[in-house]
Amino acid sequence: MVSKTDDIPASVPDCNPADVADGAGDGAQDGKETRLKDSCGCGHNADKAMVNGDGAHEHTGEAELKQHGNGEADAEEESNEQEVIVIQDTGFTVKIQAPGTEPFDLQVSPQEMVQEIHQVLMDREDTCHRTCFSLQLDGNVLDNFAELKSIEGLQEGSLLKVVEEPYTVREARIHVRHIRDLLKSLDPSDAYNGVDCNSLSFLSIFTDGDLGDSGKRKKKGNDLEQIDCTPPEHILPGSKERPLVPLQPQNKDWKPMQCLKVLTMSGWNPPPGNRKMHGDLMYLYIVTVEERHVSVTASTRGFYLNQSTTYSFNPKPANPSFLSHSLVELLSQISPAFKKNFTALQKKRVQRHPFERIATPFQVYSWTAPQVDHAMDCVRAEDAYTSRLGYEEHIPGQTRDWNEELQTTRELPRKNLPERLLRERAIFKVHSDFAAAATRGAMAVIDGNVMAINPGEETRMQMFIWNNIFFSLGFDVRDHYRELGGDAAAHAAPTNDLNGVRAYGAVDVEGLYTLGTVVVDYRGYRVTAQSIIPGILEREQEQSVIYGSIDFGKTVVSHSKYLELLEKTSRPLKVQRHNVLNEKNETVELCSSVECKGIIGNDGRHYILDLLRTFPPDLNFLPVDGEELPPESQRQGFPRQHRHRLACLRQELIEAFVEHRYLLFMKMAALQLMQQKANKDSNKTETPAITATSETSTESTADTIQTQTTTSDSTETETCTDCTAQTDSSTSAASQTATDSEENSSEPATNGPLDSAATQNGACKSPLEGKELEESIPGLAQAKELAETLVAEDGSGIDPKSREVVLNACKAVGSISNTSFDIRFNPDIFSPGVRFPDNSVDEVQKQKQLLKDAAAFLVSCQIPSLIKDCLDHSALPMDGATLTEALHQRGINVRYLGTILEFVEKTPAKAQLEHIYRIGVSELITRCAKHIFKTYLQGVELSALSAAVSHFLNCFLSSFPDAVAHLPPDELVSRRKSRKRRNRVPGGGDNTAWASLTPSELWKNIASEAQSYYHYNIQCESVDQVVEKYSFQKTTLLREISIKTGIQILIKEYNFDSRHKPAFTEEDILNIFPVVKHVNPKASDAFHFFQSGQAKVQQGFLKEGCELINEALNLFNNVYGAMHVEICACLRLLARLNYIMGDHPEALSNQQKAALMSERVLGIEHPNTIQEYMHLALYCFANGQLSTALKLLYRARYLMLLVCGEDHPEMALLDSNIGLVLHGVMEYDLSLRFLENALNINTKYHGPRSLKVALSHHLVARVYESKAEFRSALQHEKEGYTIYKNQMGEAHEKTKESSDYLKYLTQQAVALQRTMNEIYKNGSNASIMPLKFTAPSMASVLEQLNIINGIIFIPLSQKDLENLKAEVHRRQQLQELGKSEEPTEESQLQLEDKIPID
Repeated sequence: MVSKTDDIPASVPDCNPADVADGAGDGAQDGKETRLKDSCGCGHNADKAMVNGDGAHEHTGEAELKQHGNGEADAEEESNEQEVIVIQDTGFTVKIQAPGTEPFDLQVSPQEMVQEIHQVLMDREDTCHRTCFSLQLDGNVLDNFAELKSIEGLQEGSLLKVVEEPYTVREARIHVRHIRDLLKSLDPSDAYNGVDCNSLSFLSIFTDGDLGDSGKRKKKGNDLEQIDCTPPEHILPGSKERPLVPLQPQNKDWKPMQCLKVLTMSGWNPPPGNRKMHGDLMYLYIVTVEERHVSVTASTRGFYLNQSTTYSFNPKPANPSFLSHSLVELLSQISPAFKKNFTALQKKRVQRHPFERIATPFQVYSWTAPQVDHAMDCVRAEDAYTSRLGYEEHIPGQTRDWNEELQTTRELPRKNLPERLLRERAIFKVHSDFAAAATRGAMAVIDGNVMAINPGEETRMQMFIWNNIFFSLGFDVRDHYRELGGDAAAHAAPTNDLNGVRAYGAVDVEGLYTLGTVVVDYRGYRVTAQSIIPGILEREQEQSVIYGSIDFGKTVVSHSKYLELLEKTSRPLKVQRHNVLNEKNETVELCSSVECKGIIGNDGRHYILDLLRTFPPDLNFLPVDGEELPPESQRQGFPRQHRHRLACLRQELIEAFVEHRYLLFMKMAALQLMQQKANKDSNKTETPAITATSETSTESTADTIQTQTTTSDSTETETCTDCTAQTDSSTSAASQTATDSEENSSEPATNGPLDSAATQNGACKSPLEGKELEESIPGLAQAKELAETLVAEDGSGIDPKSREVVLNACKAVGSISNTSFDIRFNPDIFSPGVRFPDNSVDEVQKQKQLLKDAAAFLVSCQIPSLIKDCLDHSALPMDGATLTEALHQRGINVRYLGTILEFVEKTPAKAQLEHIYRIGVSELITRCAKHIFKTYLQGVELSALSAAVSHFLNCFLSSFPDAVAHLPPDELVSRRKSRKRRNRVPGGGDNTAWASLTPSELWKNIASEAQSYYHYNIQCESVDQVVEKYSFQKTTLLREISIKTGIQILIKEYNFDSRHKPAFTEEDILNIFPVVKHVNPKASDAFHFFQSGQAKVQQGFLKEGCELINEALNLFNNVYGAMHVEICACLRLLARLNYIMGDHPEALSNQQKAALMSERVLGIEHPNTIQEYMHLALYCFANGQLSTALKLLYRARYLMLLVCGEDHPEMALLDSNIGLVLHGVMEYDLSLRFLENALNINTKYHGPRSLKVALSHHLVARVYESKAEFRSALQHEKEGYTIYKNQMGEAHEKTKESSDYLKYLTQQAVALQRTMNEIYKNGSNASIMPLKFTAPSMASVLEQLNIINGIIFIPLSQKDLENLKAEVHRRQQLQELGKSEEPTEESQLQLEDKIPID
């Protein structure tokens, strides 16, 4: 059984029809799935693998072998996180006996620590109220931190006793905190407030709990009568209202079941000395639901009632005292309501899916929240007022030394898989803890809760230290950035620096250290949080910097050790080693930009910091006197003036540019060799020195060149068409020299994509002879070996002619070496203040040219390719965030947004890009508004914050023309004074300047910001004009601005369009959150498994692919814990494979996890979450849960309407799904509304002649047939038939199917007409032929659902499979060729449509 997708974008060179990972249906995911591969920039995955020694392949092999042993472990077992570590021992079962409960069995694994059993017991329903106990085996207490395998006598079936231990103050506190957590376990307020890594999830509301127990619901599903299919009004096609309230449906579980009214620390704490000596640890004050006020003593022996009251202290035990070891036991005895509700609460808590309660690795904030009652909570209060910096409760020695933790985890060994897993897990954990601490600190700094280390200076110059983290504000203090653009540069530098930290961190060179860095935007301020280099605060900066420059290149120093370390990063990061002059005109050698400083800490580690110019400058936004940009850039109006001079190219762009140049290099070498060959044919004797290469190698290399020639869209005119003819070994020589640069570096795949050559060759098969995959790869290996010997001989082994060829090709593409392909950039070119020695003039000139070419490449290749991907729907952004991601993936900075929009406006197919245009303009407008909001907020004092934010939103979104700010009435001023205040003019005081903003002024500012920053012209004076002109929705704009600025608003219906009163009041602004940027450490091994799994699946080996992806899932869990974006993608792919291989229940279970996780980690209305809901609905339908499938589809449609509106290509897929399911449950009229909407959208975005449109016509015709409206059915099916006939020809099976269906419809129509005539003629006693009106069978509906979602099952024999694979590759070749010569759009359309259907 093999799956194929229904529609494959014609221009993705390596997208296979057997690509199950995501079919065309997956639209937005198409981008995402691949994005997973390189979410942090194209090259890292390669470099990462290579850090572990020469190639990660030996390891993966060994890992696979070892791990298949326990790969079958039950994935549900979250507690058991270590199950993955590669050891053959399997788990075993122990019995556990707790006081007052029956003994129960627990599955454990030998690597677990005793502590993990503690965690399990504290989570189990019947033992969750115990925290202070030890585990004993035969009377011996087990050490908490011992691994189970190290404990003597512990084996299958051992009995572990839970023994209550005496309390200490710390244990008593932990106990109270744990009880409070249990009481709050269903309460979503932490998720709304964005604390403790809680986040929202609503999936269980739509699936009525867990999907696993479908047994009892199955019966209901098949009785069609009981399903209520009418969607709410606002979800129907064409509805204009976009309500906000349904975004967070009310969860009945959250109606808090009150167990206690008050649980708080008593005012009598701490116990006086004489009571301490009686064992009193602390006192609690409790009010039960029955209004009984009690005072409780926590003593070493447990908890009991004492005789104190609010005003008199009497610590003697009450009578009865109810002494109990756990607070829950005590409260259950004194309050019946507590006993009943606590038991019910724990039942519910345990029933929730684990993914609904596990903490996420990084905090996710919700931009909407209901009004939550603020309840009394002793633990929350205590946390706020004690300086709970890190996790003192858990770590001896109080605050954490972040720098030491971050660097020590980097130093962990990484020789084999288990070591690497431990290391990556430690790195990830410390990073997420650091990000959380840095965010809390940054908020404390801006809220004024931290004392500055230089309190005498003015506020914007202050710096702070809190919890061993250093905080600085994003302002240009001491004119540091004066020449680079002042405050604008100071604001951009931290993000550039973070990108540098990310890049060096990913290269991961041993011995080179970067600082933990987090950038936080909060309340209009940008705060940079960094870990502290040991000793740096005691010395002056001048003394400590031993490499780089502290004044942008006036004085420069260098250091041999730093050069040696940075040299290792120079290849993957494409940084060229270069010389600069210092203040004494001496030459200094650097291997980074000048501002990159090297400091040796007191711990002896080599740190680098200020990495803001890791990547070269972007000349399109850096006008330089006397320098001309290439014509491609000038035609687009570049260079343009930018706010600051720190505009850099993105790492993804550098990678793409180098790859592009590599193809050019291969092409030039091939062309020259052909000419040489032509000359040589006359003179056969002169053969090159390396005829040893096997035939396959040469052919395959030649093919590679061929394939790449066609894909490369360079300016070369002569394309080499008969490359394959020359199986003369000189070709192989050239390509070996090409690979030779790769071979001597430590990480091949990063420079010049040798990889891509291999895959193009492997997956696409060589264009002209269908060589088997297996053969061509060994050929490549031989070529590599040969290249290595060439390197060893210093290039002298190649005959002079070939060497000349390589030299010419190197010169042409700007390689820095003459014997091999190697492109690197000098980041200091065009830096003001940097001077180069005279002897490097030529080199500098070459570098300048390279930078100009890269800038032109962005404009002339990357932007058009983005637009092309959007046109053929291989990139399908739905909102601002996914659009930005699509840009970044291709190395385009957001500052090019205006250019992209202009490009779209000029595209002939502009109508098919309307969704991109709309999302682009809305992103541009909300970003301009964000820039204005940032400075606007800086002038607002804390007490006026909600008034200021609501005023800004009114000016931005409300149609009310004269939004007047309500200056907060001073609640604390006496009556008489307040009258005076009222007459005060707004803006009189310094702090109320914000109140004078008007809507027209704000929109003027937005237009001028769009012009000056994005060089884009918006002619709109008010929000209503914008909405009119670009057909926006105000809720979408509200969502975008709230997410970008961290605003949280009250969830209710806002009346934006009222001209009589503003939409927002200050009561509607609930909170303002930080927007946080940080490094995302990756799980490299897991990632390689994931990629090889994807590759296997694409080659059609589903089972092997499935195993690899399961393995990847295990490793991901091991590094990231249970929740992570990448685990989400893994689960989604796994579910899809399960589904294709026919295991529907397993598909459902995996997809449910993916959907839950996406809600928790990305957000409840993130475009990915919408996708996950759609997949889940399909699997629900396949499992016979029809009503659930519909609920999920309706939810997905609601979210999509909110996020991007109805006019989006993805909406067509969603509506086809809804229409099909409704057809299946015989709701024909409703079904037609959705299917006809899908037809319209498909026609608009895919063009009227697309196969998608033909399919839409067919689906509509089927519903009309079910309604017995044969005329309409015939009309639609004819349309579809015409498309099939024109696109595929008469003989194609799709055309035949369609014509058969037409015949059938005609027969039915004739039969119906006869019957009607009969009735007219003979009146009521006519003999009526029974007509066949059939409800469609579930199987036929499911088949259509599979087709539109890009999944097709074909029962195949082995031979068919082989033929299919060959066919797939032949098609890809056609695609490749199709790419190089797209004369008109017409041909492209046909190509796109011919390929998929079989």
